[in-house]
Order: sequence, then C-alpha cells, then structure tokens
Amino acid sequence: MDQDAFRRTYRDVNERHCAYEKSILTNECQCTLAERFCIAEREGVRCGTDDAQAQCLEVLALLREAARFALRASAEDRVLPHGQAMKIQVGGLRGIRAALDPDATRSAPIADVHGLLCQARETFGGLAALPYSEIMREVAAYQVKRRSRRK
Repeated sequence: MDQDAFRRTYRDVNERHCAYEKSILTNECQCTLAERFCIAEREGVRCGTDDAQAQCLEVLALLREAARFALRASAEDRVLPHGQAMKIQVGGLRGIRAALDPDATRSAPIADVHGLLCQARETFGGLAALPYSEIMREVAAYQVKRRSRRK
C-alpha cells in the first residue's frame, strides 16, 4: 500500500486517535477505552471517548514539557523520535503508577491507562499537580526494547 494512501485512509478510519497508540501496540500498556483496528496488514488504535483522549493528550503534553531536560529536547521539536516518544509514554505512565503505589512492580505493563490517569487526577487534585520530578526518574530510566536481529 502506498504510504500517502495509507495515511489518508488511517486519518479517515481513525477519527479519534489514541495518544498512547505506540505503547499499546508494543504491549507496554493497555486501556479499557482503546479500540484496535486494521488497515491492510497494519494495526492502529482509536480512543473510545473525547474526554479520555483530551485527558491523555493533556498528560502527554505535561510529561513532554517536564521531560525536555531528560530527553535533551528543545521546545521547538514537534515530532519526537520513536524512542523518546516511548520514554515519555511508558516511562511517564510507570512514573505515575509509582507515585500512586511505590510498591508496584516497575517493569510490569500498565493494565489500564485511563483508570490510572483518573486515579492520579483524583489523588493529586489535577493532572498539573502530579509529582513530575518523581515521574521523570522513571522516564529517564525507561529503556526501549531492542529488536532482535534475525539470522
């Protein structure tokens, strides 16, 4: 399938993209509101509600701003490389989980992104009030899984 045709079809089919699509497709997390779909041999993820999508996008924007130093990224960087995007998504969610439950297993997949973010919002009184300095430790510590070479 032509890349441009794929992108057009993807935008048409995926009217409400999932902010954590990369993390869900790599099985680093799951979400009760995520809906998977396929176009040709490719898979995508859409969000189930506008409110949940807005919440996820807000958290990612806050995490990205807080992680600029850790990722050595400037404010002008619009699109992050895959590895940095994964560090923010997965590391950020792991950091939020650790802030809510310090005894949680650090490397375990996130069971429900939406549930975790709702719990964090209630616990800390809003998404801007999350302990970003603690969360950044998990962002910095997260290592993207390397693909194994086929022989």
